[in-house]
Amino acid sequence: MIGTVLSGRYRLEAKLGSGGMSTVYLARDQTLDRQVAVKVMHREMSEQADQLERFRQEARAVAKLSHPNVVSVIDAGEDGGHPYIVFEYVEGVTLKQRINRDGALDPQEAIAYAIEIARGLSVAHSRNLVHRDIKPQNVLIDGEGRAKLTDFGISRQLEQDGMTATGRVLGTTDYVAPEQAMGRKVDPRSDIYSLGVVLYEMLVGQVPFKAESQVGVAMKHVNEELPDVQRRRPGVSAAVALVVERATAKDPSERYQNIGEMLDDLSTALEVEAARAGSTSGEATSVLEALPPPKRKLSTRRRWSWAALFALLLVAGGSLLAVQLISSGIGGGGANSGKGKQVAIGSATDYDPQGDEEEVGSKVGLVVDGDPSGTAWETEHYDSDTFAGTKTGPDPGVGVYVTTTSLARPTKMIVRTGTPGWDAEVFAASSGPPSELSGWGEPVGTAIAASPTEEIALNVPQASGYFLVWFNRASEARDQPGRYQVEISDIELLR
Repeated sequence: MIGTVLSGRYRLEAKLGSGGMSTVYLARDQTLDRQVAVKVMHREMSEQADQLERFRQEARAVAKLSHPNVVSVIDAGEDGGHPYIVFEYVEGVTLKQRINRDGALDPQEAIAYAIEIARGLSVAHSRNLVHRDIKPQNVLIDGEGRAKLTDFGISRQLEQDGMTATGRVLGTTDYVAPEQAMGRKVDPRSDIYSLGVVLYEMLVGQVPFKAESQVGVAMKHVNEELPDVQRRRPGVSAAVALVVERATAKDPSERYQNIGEMLDDLSTALEVEAARAGSTSGEATSVLEALPPPKRKLSTRRRWSWAALFALLLVAGGSLLAVQLISSGIGGGGANSGKGKQVAIGSATDYDPQGDEEEVGSKVGLVVDGDPSGTAWETEHYDSDTFAGTKTGPDPGVGVYVTTTSLARPTKMIVRTGTPGWDAEVFAASSGPPSELSGWGEPVGTAIAASPTEEIALNVPQASGYFLVWFNRASEARDQPGRYQVEISDIELLR
C-alpha cells in the first residue's frame, strides 16, 4: 500500500510495523503537511465483524484520552474497504528496542519510565478503560526521552461486556496477569500487574519467565512468584523491590488497588534512588521536577546535601544506611534510642473500608514524615466515640496502615498521638493490603486508653509488610468538644 492516499489526505510512505490485525505506516498528512502514523486494518480482518468492531473500538477509546504519556488519535476513517486510524507520529524507539539494545536500564530511568506509563494508565483507568496489553513493545520513547503509551487495540470499557469470548486470552503472555491468563475477568489491577513485570524487565534486562511455549510462560505467571529483583539486580533499593513485589502479587486483592497507589510508591522509590546516587539525569530529572509538592520528600535539585540525603532515607526507609545509623544511635537520639532496632517504613495509608474509603488522606504521610510531634494525621470528626451510626461491621472503626520496605517481624509499635485515650488493635499482613478488615486475620497487638506515647507489644506470627492500626474507640476532639477524633503524629516499628 506504499504510495496509497487514504481519503485523499494521508499518503502512506513507509511501513513501520505489522501485527496480526493491522499494519502501521509512516504517512504524510497532505492537508496539514506533517508526518503521522496510520494503522490500517488488514482486509481479511476487516471482513470479520467482531474484529472490525474491536478496531473501531480502539479509535473511540483512545480518542477520549488526552495526556502527554499517551499517543494521541488524530483521525479515523475507511477508504476502499481499508479501515484506518491516524495517530500522532512519535519519532523514536520502543521501550522493548531500548532494552534489547542496552540491557538493564539505570534504576532511576526505569522508575521514571514506569511513572510515565502509570500516568498514562491513570487517564485510561479514570475513563474506565483497561489497556490489557501493557508491554514495552507498546511504549514509545520520543526524541525528548519521554515514554508514551500506545496500542489500545484490545482495551475494554469496564461497563461493557467487551468483545472477548469467555476463556479467550488476549495480551502478551510475557506480561500477562494471572487472571487474564486464566481467561477470567480483568480490571485495572491487571494492567498494574503487567506494569510491574515491565518494571522488572527494565531493572533486570529480561522478562521474569521463560518456557517452551507461550502457554508455559502464562502458567508460570499463574503459579510461580517472580524472581527476587534484588537478587537479579544487586544494588536496587528495597523501595523499588517493594513496588515490583506488590504490583505483581498473584491475587489482585493483594496488589495496588489503583494506579494512584502505585504512582505514589514509584515516586518515593525514584527519590530514594536519586538520593542514593546523589544526583539525577535524563528523564528521571524531568519526572522528579514534575512531582506535585505534597508528594515530594525533598526538593528536586539535582544534588542533595548529606543532611537531606539522610532525611529522605529516614522517611522513605529505602536504604540500609539509614537503618544502620538509626539502630546504632548515630544521628538519632530520639525516644527509642536503645529500645530496639527500627524497622524501615516506606509509606502510610489511611484505611476506611466501612466508610467513604478516606480519612483526611492528604495528611496521612505526616505519620511517617520524621517529625514525631510537630505534624499529625487525623481522622474525620465523629458524633460517637465508638463510631455508632457511621461505620458498619462486627468491629466498627477507622485506621491507618504503614508499609515497610521489606518483610519484617517487629516486636513493638510506638504510636505518638495528640488525642490520647483511644482504643485500637494492630493487625499484620504479609501481602495485600487486604481490602476488608476481615482479611487481616487476628490482631497482633492491642492498645487500651492509649497514652501520648503508646508502646504496643506485638506478636507477629510471620514476616509481614503491612501493619494496620485499627481504632475502634476514638478520643474527644481537641477542636470540637462533644465530638470524637484520633490524631496520630508518628508510628514506629521496632524489633
